[in-house]
Amino acid sequence: MPQFLAATTVHLPDLISDLGLILITAAIAVLLFRMLKQPLVLGYLVAGFLAGSEFDFFPTVKDVNSVKVWAEIGVIFLLFSLGLEFSFKKLMKVGGTASITAFTQIIAMVTIGFFVGQLMGWNKMNSIFLGVILSISSTTIILKTFDELGVKSQKFAGNVIGSLIVQDIIAILMMVLLSTIAVSQQFSGMELVFSVLKLLFFLTIWFVVGIFFIPTLLKKAKHLLTDEMLLIISLALCLLMVIFAAGVGFSPALGAFIMGSIIAETTQAEHIEHLVKPVKDLFGAVFFVSVGMLINPETLVEYAFPVAVLTLVVIFGQSLSSTIGALLSGQPLKQSIQTGMSLSQIGEFSFIIATLGTTLKVTSDFLYPIVVAVSAVTTFTTPFMVKFAAPFSGYVEKKLPRKWVKRIQLYSANTEEIKSISNWQIVLRSYLTQVVIHSIIIVAVILLSSNFILPLVQGSRFGNATAALITLIILSPFLWALSLRRVAVKEVSILMEEKKHQGPIIMLVIFRIVLTLFYVGFVLNTFFSSGVAFIAFLLAIGAYILFPKRLHAVYNKIESHFLSNFNDREIRKENKRQNTLSPWDGHMAEFEIAKESNLAGKTLEELTIREQFGINIASIRRGEVLINIPIRTERLFPGDEISVIGTDDQVKEFKIFLDKNEIDVPEQMEKADIILQKVELKNRVCIGKSIRESQIREKTHGIIVGIERNGKRILNPESHLVLEDSDILWIAGEKKKIAEFLKV
Repeated sequence: MPQFLAATTVHLPDLISDLGLILITAAIAVLLFRMLKQPLVLGYLVAGFLAGSEFDFFPTVKDVNSVKVWAEIGVIFLLFSLGLEFSFKKLMKVGGTASITAFTQIIAMVTIGFFVGQLMGWNKMNSIFLGVILSISSTTIILKTFDELGVKSQKFAGNVIGSLIVQDIIAILMMVLLSTIAVSQQFSGMELVFSVLKLLFFLTIWFVVGIFFIPTLLKKAKHLLTDEMLLIISLALCLLMVIFAAGVGFSPALGAFIMGSIIAETTQAEHIEHLVKPVKDLFGAVFFVSVGMLINPETLVEYAFPVAVLTLVVIFGQSLSSTIGALLSGQPLKQSIQTGMSLSQIGEFSFIIATLGTTLKVTSDFLYPIVVAVSAVTTFTTPFMVKFAAPFSGYVEKKLPRKWVKRIQLYSANTEEIKSISNWQIVLRSYLTQVVIHSIIIVAVILLSSNFILPLVQGSRFGNATAALITLIILSPFLWALSLRRVAVKEVSILMEEKKHQGPIIMLVIFRIVLTLFYVGFVLNTFFSSGVAFIAFLLAIGAYILFPKRLHAVYNKIESHFLSNFNDREIRKENKRQNTLSPWDGHMAEFEIAKESNLAGKTLEELTIREQFGINIASIRRGEVLINIPIRTERLFPGDEISVIGTDDQVKEFKIFLDKNEIDVPEQMEKADIILQKVELKNRVCIGKSIRESQIREKTHGIIVGIERNGKRILNPESHLVLEDSDILWIAGEKKKIAEFLKV
């Protein structure tokens, strides 16, 4: 028998057994941390430590290299999900407030982190990576904390989320710069500039092409796509962009983030985000567990002092720098302090950047476990920082000199006036955008044509001419737009009324025309000798002048398609935007009327929401129907999404009111066993009474679905039907209640 068992034993690959161990350990750890009401990320880190080689009292992962591959997939899907939540429109909407807050925090923390690393005797590369690691707050941890504490609808939360969006973009950029520094091992200004330009070039190309094609693809195929197909297509697009990013020398995580942010502009973004979430959660868990596996207790004991110092640097440094940034952007004192204290931790991006340093082999072994330890401590402190931010801001306001508080209030109230933009700024921004975007598209088409089209036709008699002709045909609408398309028409007209502005405006137009001619010459010179290129150049200019209207029409068609895809999701959600009412402390927040709410079915007049809480209901969205400024006789229904305007305190009280009016479903009702029971009415007190008078419904928590009387069957009898002796009732209801009824 043992020999038989030995002969039939199948060897299980280490990858499968390791994955099983990781998930089992993670499941146990996160259940414990959920019971303790602690962030799940900490549970994953503890699970990784238990499954790692440093903990001898637990089964250990055998194939660490395979786990690293799983972890890298986890990073890709984490960044893809972050991109889905990001969207370029959000970056445009966060504006100066979030940008100033994020830039102030990052510049301050990179500087502080670098000098703290130097003071502890670390080399320059460790110190640079440390500064960047300490400068990026954790989007995942903050969003989960906001959900758990119920503060996501407060005004400061919008500032925090906007700042996180800007930080994520800067983090991606810094990863590219760190890779450049790590490879060159020196601070070469030209290399950094080249890396930034290369990044901007590919970001623009990927974004423009992605927005042009992907939303159209998903829209056209919408009726064919099941959830399974949509998930597969989304992940395929993600990995395709990962391959592109790696192919041009960028981090795979960057490609995942970019594809996520492109899909975030489609109308199916929320659905895709919902479908991808389980995949992201699975591989994200593996990533965080793999981070925990690198925790070495001996290293933590040896570097306990740096861990303590860096934890204090993160908590106080990020809180202070973010608060100062929010104040500089014009936020009130209370919201600035709440913003600063909410951003006082490091998380997933810090792990990714630390992993980058380890992968490139430019940072010391001790840096990674130190970062993990600091992240674990600051993750634990984040809920307390958010919770105590409001009372602490009140304490600070009392302690600050009255003159300072008034100046802050005055500065905050006047920020809106500072945000006005002159006509020249609008014109220059429009011209710069026009030149940069079209130049990048033109250069990209030329490079693609010379590398792919030219080799295909080069052997033929007119190969070069064919390649040049194809390239110019593709480029013609963009060359026309670069040189002759009118932008900022209203502002240009106003400026042209004054003579002093006419010269600069004309120079801008001439510059665009000259730049266009340069690109035409560059195309022809790429495919022909100089002499032939000059003749072809003159012919191209002639064709260019002869067909301006057709080029105009083609370009407008391309632009309209792009803008339609880019704005489609925004148009559908236009009336759901969250607005602020500066300089007052009011803002717009959105809530959903729960299916089990007592408020459902009541009119606004009956609810007296304005009288009780001082807030106004600005709109009600009911499916695809939007009711703006609803009248007092309007009723609320389950699933209605309402937008209310009020202060943080008013909105908070209203949320408590909504929560209190949700009907709690009794546990026994949830577990009730519903049965169909046959009941004979011999000698019962309900004989001679109508179904309504018998109160059988109330006693059994059920309904009479049928009656057998004298061999006839009555289905769904009326409530006024009188019950007779020997009737047989069929009752659908709770088993326990029906049993109690039968005993009577």
